[in-house]
This record gives sequence, structure tokens and C-alpha cells, in this order.
Amino acid sequence: MLLAGPDTETSGELILYTNKRRGMKKVYPDAASAIAGVVKDGQTIAVGGFGLCGIPESLIAAVRDAGVQNLTAISNNAGVDGFGLGLLLATRQIKKMIASYVGENKEFERQYLAGELELEFTPQGTLAEKLRAGGSGIPAFFTKTGVGTIVAEGKDVREFDGEQYVMERSLVPDVSLVKAYMADKSGNLVYNKTSRNFNPNVAMAGKITIVEVEKLVEVGQIDPDQVHTPGIFVHRIVVNANPEKRIEQRTVRAK
Repeated sequence: MLLAGPDTETSGELILYTNKRRGMKKVYPDAASAIAGVVKDGQTIAVGGFGLCGIPESLIAAVRDAGVQNLTAISNNAGVDGFGLGLLLATRQIKKMIASYVGENKEFERQYLAGELELEFTPQGTLAEKLRAGGSGIPAFFTKTGVGTIVAEGKDVREFDGEQYVMERSLVPDVSLVKAYMADKSGNLVYNKTSRNFNPNVAMAGKITIVEVEKLVEVGQIDPDQVHTPGIFVHRIVVNANPEKRIEQRTVRAK
């Protein structure tokens, strides 16, 4: 059995594994304590959400307040100016983005065009599969998406049944930040409608997964058939009962 005490020099993964074996609770009192000792300089972090839908608002703010630097952020998008991952761009905590869409953030555009920010542009379906594969223990896969374009530059391209496929490496972030609607105290998750988006794949992929939820219930109160992400993927939970839930672009019908 693995043992880790407060003076033991060991990885965050070992500490969390040991805590789980000892029956330690996964629930933390606030976002700052949930990321404490886990989120560090130079890490790769994956963040759930699509636009501003289903983003872990309080966890992103906690990362900003922690002041960690030189992060590689994996996310479908880069938030907007002043919200979501835009908070971390404004404080220059992100050195590289792995994303499929970045068109809503002027500060992102400025940093990228000025050569201050690295970008690994990834087709959206490929990004989802890179995370899903990482969470499933699959190191790489082949896809037709991007063959013959700059997406395939420097990558292995092979022929299968007369068609060209590009090899994509999976993603296994150091830390995943996830938003769900509800969790039980074992970390079984339920997402709310379209806010599910990238969150299940992000939750699976992370070496350590921290989840922000609106509602926390006792073990057994979630119907097993309704669990979207099993608790085995979740290491820490924090409750944010009243997230802001901004709308990225509000569109209404003319009167």
C-alpha cells in the first residue's frame, strides 16, 4: 500500500491516490482549497465548456488568484475578454492554447499576433477525440480530418484502404477543471443539457480532475442510470451554487 505523509516529497497523483485509498473526502470548502497543492507553474490544464456554456467559473478564478504561470490550456475556446479563460489571458498566465476556436477574445488575438502566445489549432472533433482517447488510455489515433492541410504538417500520415489518415496524439493534462450540475460525495456527475459538451472528455482525460458543481447530494441519491461521469474519474469537488452563467452572444427575436 502506498503511503504519503505531509513531509513526503511525492507527486500530486500519489497524494490523491493515497487519500482515496484511505477513504478521504473529495469535497472541498471552496475553489481555492480545491486547487491548492495541485495546480502549479508550467502545467497543462484542460478546461471544460463550450463558449461560456458549462465552464468552471469559480475554478478558473481560483487559478487566476493562485498566480500560477506558464500554463498550457486545453479548451474548445479561449473564453471572452474578462471572463472564462479570458481571465487567465488578461493576467498572462497562459503561455500556450490548444483549442479549436478563439474568435471571441480580442486579448487572445493581440497576444497571438504579437508572438506572445503559442497556439496549437485543432479541429473541434479531433480535440474531443484527443481528450477521449487520453482518458481511455489510447496514446494516438488516425483521422482523415486535416489531411492535406497545415493541421497535418509534421505528423505521421498513413494509408488505410486507399485513404490517407493523419495520426493524432491523445491529450492527458496534468489537471482537468470541469463543470457539472450535480455530484454525489463520491464524485459521480450529472451535467445539465448542453453544458455537458466537452466536460465528460475533459474529466476522463485529467491525471487529476477537479469538479465544480451547483448541487451536492449524498451517495445513492443519483440514479445510477443517470450518471454521466463515474466518480472514479473525479478527485476533488467544490460547490458553486450560484454561478454567473454569462451568455456569450445574446440573440433575441425582433419585436
